[in-house]
Amino acid sequence: MPPSTESPQRRALPTLNLDGTRQRVRPKLFVGVIYRRRLVVAWGLLTLFVALPWLRVGGLPAVLLDVAQRRFTFFGRTFLATDGVLLMLALLATFVSIIAVTAVWGRAFCGWACPQTVYLEFVFRPIERLFEGDRNAQLRRDRDGGGVRRVAKNLTFGLLSVVVANVFLSYFVGTDTVLAWVTRSPSQHLPGFLVMSVTAVLVFADFAFFREQMCTVACPYARLQSVLLDRESTVVAYDAKRGEPRKKGKPVPGGGDCIDCGACVVACPTGIDIRDGLQIECIACGQCTDACNTIMPKIGKPLHLIRSTSATELEGKKNRTWRPRVVAYTSLVALLLGALFVAARNPGEFDVTVLRGIGAPFALQQGKVRNQLRIKVANRGHDAAQFSIEVQPTDAHFQSNLSVIAAENPLVIAGGASRTTSVFTVSELGDFTDGELPVIVRVSRLAPHVVHASAYKLLGPSAAGERR
Repeated sequence: MPPSTESPQRRALPTLNLDGTRQRVRPKLFVGVIYRRRLVVAWGLLTLFVALPWLRVGGLPAVLLDVAQRRFTFFGRTFLATDGVLLMLALLATFVSIIAVTAVWGRAFCGWACPQTVYLEFVFRPIERLFEGDRNAQLRRDRDGGGVRRVAKNLTFGLLSVVVANVFLSYFVGTDTVLAWVTRSPSQHLPGFLVMSVTAVLVFADFAFFREQMCTVACPYARLQSVLLDRESTVVAYDAKRGEPRKKGKPVPGGGDCIDCGACVVACPTGIDIRDGLQIECIACGQCTDACNTIMPKIGKPLHLIRSTSATELEGKKNRTWRPRVVAYTSLVALLLGALFVAARNPGEFDVTVLRGIGAPFALQQGKVRNQLRIKVANRGHDAAQFSIEVQPTDAHFQSNLSVIAAENPLVIAGGASRTTSVFTVSELGDFTDGELPVIVRVSRLAPHVVHASAYKLLGPSAAGERR
């Protein structure tokens, strides 16, 4: 019988067994230089996440995304839903910044700053080790059953998920509201309680069960990195020239420095073997580097067999930091941030939107033409203010008997709120030319005095006579 030419079966994913069942990843912790640096960064980000809703700038929360009222506060400045261009510029700047970081440092964002990695590696997994022990102990529990310790761990995870969900909720309703809600019955704030509960369930499911599959299966960023990286991008890589041929157990004359101990594999939080080359599952966390660096001194070999480097440097060539794609990405980020700064620098004291009334465009009554205008005024200030409304012909020399009827003038609007009012104009039939009368709608804030002028056209019969 001829020998089989089929290649041996390989797992499609490092977290998937050949039979389709999940291969759980229980990484071994190696505390090295990179881990300590990541720990400082992670706890800085966690502190910032918890503290931002509590910080006050100018009497307002540092960050408040009030979706219900369509008001968004960032470090003392309030933006409204009408500032869509600012959101577009901010999202574009963030997206292009991540692309630029990837082109230079690979998936450094994933391993150092992504909330998924930060919470999993520096909050939930340390708690897991506290309850269940090290990697070997966890694997035994996977095989023999979790027991009381795993139940206690999951209860702790559940409580922590509720805390994270409430902090998340405070970004949208404010810390004062969240504090009031947690001291009351859920029936008094059912929508908010449901949002918090769903968020807590998702957080628990992610960090207790889904875990690294968020990075290897769900996240699209891993698929994008193949087109964002080049041979001069810095990635975590194994130096095959130095490490091969590997010999299990100890270095041998003429062999490589790798002794096939498997430390880099058991340390990887996504379950890959970095010696197989760069893979989409690699999040550039550097745990394999710390693991390998604990082994090398024991066998009398230099550090950094696995290190942050590039394919170009592994070939003994020099990297170019400012290569064309990096220059292009950086220039685009600078352009977007500059546009965002200019657009956000002076959003105005208030916004005015002038719309036509509902129904007929105009009405004729006893030789008079009546138009209905709907005027929406959004007060960007922190304090209540009064706004007066005037409608005047565009041509200052044109004598018109135009009059304005408003149910409330001046209009009182609370700080950060908006109101829509109806205004009626009454003008002479002869004031219209070709069925139109150009006017200026002036909305003035009374104290301090600020005027917003909008061009508008009143409509009338197209057969109207010439101007008087």
